[in-house]
Amino acid sequence: MIGSKISRRYAKALLSIGQEDGQYETYGKNLQEFAGFCSANTEFFHVISNQLFSVEDRKKILDVALGKSDFSVVIKNFLRLLLDKKRFGAIEDISDYYSRLTDEISNITRADIVTAKPLKTKALEKLKKALAELTSKEVKTEVKEDEALIGGLVVKIGDLVLDGSVKAQIEGLKESLKRGEYN
Repeated sequence: MIGSKISRRYAKALLSIGQEDGQYETYGKNLQEFAGFCSANTEFFHVISNQLFSVEDRKKILDVALGKSDFSVVIKNFLRLLLDKKRFGAIEDISDYYSRLTDEISNITRADIVTAKPLKTKALEKLKKALAELTSKEVKTEVKEDEALIGGLVVKIGDLVLDGSVKAQIEGLKESLKRGEYN
């Protein structure tokens, strides 16, 4: 929990700078790209975030990596700050939270969709359109599969959960039978 508070604080600070200079979208792309680089290059990430190595050595490694990038000066300085403050391990969380903040500014909401079977492209587009009408926002979706649902789907948008799964219907039927609603 403490880590998430710190990640939020850094993401909000970077967003504030980005809003002031109008570059918040660029910063978000740079940050996401660097977090992706760290995920893809785990050895680099382990060395750069490991405090057993001296700060000077880690700074040199980071500067070499940043020298090969076309990131903005603000992002380069932000990443150096994370290294100085021993927060580099939170880069992925900071990037994720920053992305959520920029979505909020851009009137975009995120929907997590869980299905029993893969959704066809046409069905997903219809669902996205219906969710956009429901929320009055553009909708980014992330689809996952869970065979335990048996059929149907579950949609989560923030605190809103729309459960149209067969599993939920069966559970509801069980509860009704237990209460004696069906004689």
